[in-house]
Amino acid sequence: PKTKQPYKIIKKLKPLSIHFIINPISGHGNNQLTPEMVSSIFNSDKFVVKIKKTIKPKHAVELTKASIIEGADIVVACGGDGTVNEIASCLVGSGVKLGVVPMGSGNGLASTLKIPKSIKAALNVIKKSNSIQIDVGDINKHYFFSNTGIGFDASIINNYSKTKQRKLISYLKASLLTFFNPPPSLSVKITTESQSLDLKPFMVFVSNSNEMGYDISLTPKASIQDGMLDAIIVESLNKLEIIYFGFLLLIKKPQSFKKAHYFLTKRIEITNLNNGGVLAQIDGESRQINTNTIKITIRKSALSVVVPKL
Repeated sequence: PKTKQPYKIIKKLKPLSIHFIINPISGHGNNQLTPEMVSSIFNSDKFVVKIKKTIKPKHAVELTKASIIEGADIVVACGGDGTVNEIASCLVGSGVKLGVVPMGSGNGLASTLKIPKSIKAALNVIKKSNSIQIDVGDINKHYFFSNTGIGFDASIINNYSKTKQRKLISYLKASLLTFFNPPPSLSVKITTESQSLDLKPFMVFVSNSNEMGYDISLTPKASIQDGMLDAIIVESLNKLEIIYFGFLLLIKKPQSFKKAHYFLTKRIEITNLNNGGVLAQIDGESRQINTNTIKITIRKSALSVVVPKL
């Protein structure tokens, strides 16, 4: 006799909750990400989408914390490296994935992760939801995802932050201003797992990724998944040496500069021997650190990020 086949129970998958946080003034302030574009890509049967816009400084932090409470599966940072840093910093350890739609000027982290510059292409990366775990840098309890530093580059970023337009030409102008008005030299003690140095550096640059933005890199061999920081100490330079170092940076050969010393580390401590605070840059944003000691460490695989499939 024929036996009756049991009914198949089809489980309906829960729609993926994706929250977009848009910084409307990122880059040139004329981004083209619209609700219509989002809805054309994300089918309402498979995705629950929420779009939020920042209206004040640090608003992205508030919006991200709210999205975590609201049960977002992915929070998408739509802006530049500063916006990405604010949003990603809230997501570390939360279990919520970070998505990125690059809309800034430099877009260093997005470039490192091979996220396309086209908004539609970046949205399609989010739609496929392929993710990896990446390392996260920590400088005095502030997270960074691309790089941080003190000295000449921090002064450039400080001057750049005062410009009205975030463009490559603004970055070049800030570099020239810093060149002709260099920051006071710092006397520092640098300590790692394997060495201790007292010096007056031109700059100390610590990187988690292989690009700074604008397709410029001091650490082209850096990996965002190796659990290590790529550190560079550049000795004190005169103006001619600064020009030469800048030239090597533009032609992607900074490692050939004899006064630049590269090493891998899991932690680095920088102490200002003159006492007082230190001006730093964190993911391309200027920040005054009000203690004379800076502690930089790495947290391996601390953040899940949506990236293109290789």
